[in-house]
Amino acid sequence: MTVVGPFGLSMQDEALEADVRYGMAAVEEALLDATKSDTPFITAAAQHLLAAGGKRFRPLLVLLASHFGDPAAPGVVPAALVVELTHLATLYHDDVMDEAPVRRGTPSANARWDNSVAILTGDFLFSRASQVLADLGPQAVRLQAEAFERLVTGQILETAGPRPGDDPVRHYLDVISGKTSALVAVSCRFGAMLSGADERTVDVLTEFGERIGTAFQLADDILDVASDGHESGKTPGTDLREGVPTLPVLLLRAMPADPSDPDDTRLRELLDGDLADDARHAEALGLLRRHPALERARRETLRYADEARALLGRLPHCPARAALEGLCDAVAVRTM
Repeated sequence: MTVVGPFGLSMQDEALEADVRYGMAAVEEALLDATKSDTPFITAAAQHLLAAGGKRFRPLLVLLASHFGDPAAPGVVPAALVVELTHLATLYHDDVMDEAPVRRGTPSANARWDNSVAILTGDFLFSRASQVLADLGPQAVRLQAEAFERLVTGQILETAGPRPGDDPVRHYLDVISGKTSALVAVSCRFGAMLSGADERTVDVLTEFGERIGTAFQLADDILDVASDGHESGKTPGTDLREGVPTLPVLLLRAMPADPSDPDDTRLRELLDGDLADDARHAEALGLLRRHPALERARRETLRYADEARALLGRLPHCPARAALEGLCDAVAVRTM
């Protein structure tokens, strides 16, 4: 039997499939409960993005990592709830910072209400995550605090931009390490640690989370350029139009210009200008899709996925390991 989860993940083991289905249903129920308030308006705002759906990637990692110990351990589902509440809270704040009108195909909270409501709703979700986290013990609280510090640091680095003399590509990877990989890594750590897995397994799965978190974010960069929009859920070239620096563009700018290549010259000219115009945007997107920088970005993304897979080789063969290896395969599929 096969269940297809986030990013095309397949699980061939019936027992693992059943456990993950049960666990994800429990997480979903817990999310609904945790986003309720005695004040109906707060409930509506807190459940706004929850109702819009989502891949629940981080809770899935908690559940899969727990299969290297006792997946029925009492802290596993609450930990999955904590990481998803934290992720949801950051989305409310991100949409305010980005002035995003849409999230997951629905009007963002800041567009439906206003920035103040969106910010305070994110804070409400953080507070609910903290309440759940407190019951998981001081070690879990410390780990979540460290991950959250990294997340905020990544956001600050992105907002400030690279300093003079910094390598823009290295800076960007540092941003991703904080904004994305930190919470993915702690998801894997929580699942393994709270299920009672041994310390070596906990460390390996944490490092796996670091690598696979970066790989999926970089794959999103490629999808923004190369996809038709169905996989990424965004209009192709959204980051390009908004001037958001992602790996393909950063790698292109790091490459020496080729004056003998009119396409390279034209693309750099377009990237240095305003891409709000539909015709200029479409031309730039087409040229970037054919530029060697996109293939370099693919190779860099696959390098992180390969590193993640190599880490799994240190763990015993089991259905959960096979499922995590499937995530590495999914990166390759997303970048094609």
